[in-house]
Amino acid sequence: MTRRLSPRTLIALAAGLVVAIAAAVAGVLLTRGDAEPPKAALPLRPVAKVALPGDNSRFDYASLDPGRHLLFIAHLGASQVIEVDIRTNHVVRTIDNLPGVHGVLVVPALHRVYATASDANQVAAIDESTGAVLHRSPTGGTPDGLAYDPQRHTVWTTNESGGSETVVDATTGAVRSTVTLVGEAGNVAYDPTTRQMLVDVQTRNELAVIDPATLHITRRVALPGCDHDHGLTLAPADRLAYVACDGNARLLTVDLTTFRVTGNDQVGQDPDVLAYDPPAHYLYVAAESGWVTTADTHDRHLTVTGRAHLADGAHVVAVDPTTHRSYYPVPHGSGGHPALLVYQPAR
Repeated sequence: MTRRLSPRTLIALAAGLVVAIAAAVAGVLLTRGDAEPPKAALPLRPVAKVALPGDNSRFDYASLDPGRHLLFIAHLGASQVIEVDIRTNHVVRTIDNLPGVHGVLVVPALHRVYATASDANQVAAIDESTGAVLHRSPTGGTPDGLAYDPQRHTVWTTNESGGSETVVDATTGAVRSTVTLVGEAGNVAYDPTTRQMLVDVQTRNELAVIDPATLHITRRVALPGCDHDHGLTLAPADRLAYVACDGNARLLTVDLTTFRVTGNDQVGQDPDVLAYDPPAHYLYVAAESGWVTTADTHDRHLTVTGRAHLADGAHVVAVDPTTHRSYYPVPHGSGGHPALLVYQPAR
């Protein structure tokens, strides 16, 4: 016989269900880091605001050639790379026909710029002096971040949805190989000390270490405390890697000797691009929320020095190791037009 529940019992069960759902939602929000961290004033002072061409669509990565004082910015929504002279704070040129451009990487030794055209599943090589596209190479699905291996003269492209790395000859554009990651790809970085490639495998919450000679994954490094590792930069002299986890707004410090996580710090919601200034031992973390986190990394110890909202859309950062200025392209600057925000350390 089926027993009917009394109205009072039904109300109690419903109330309990509401409480359980609320707790579950709160747990998810806490895990994903939707609440911004405590604010700490950024030790930066504005020095310039450079007007950029194009519309108010999304920017993505930026890469700097400090020797030639040129900054290359991926304007994803406009499918173009913008070249800026940071001495004069003027736009040199725009390089068009790069569909859905995400990653951009300048290699000063080659006088070339590489850009991932995600909508075309290509990586393009660009002459740094003329802006001419020299060749285009096929990649896997949704190419994003880039890294250069100077020993083998190859460019590595992370294929985010493709879950792989495409290895391209930097000179000819010929595809040398594809390395399968068995998971969605985040960013990639070259370690000049070990001559290995490190790649975020963001759906596995791990770093993959790849030997470029054999093109095999030699180690998978678990990242406890990280949800969806996407951003990555290295401090090779200190044997450290910094990993941004955009799922729960954490910044992990990884010892590259022991491959252990030695630090876990809170940053702005949805951290994206990281930039490291080696001479200053200073780290910048730009988030989709427009928050920027700065940190001192002397003595292999990371200390957060600032954490605040810089500007809407300020999820991209590049740093000049000679002047120590940092650069943030944003869709809405003065008068609602896109702009490049330039900051100097206040310390």
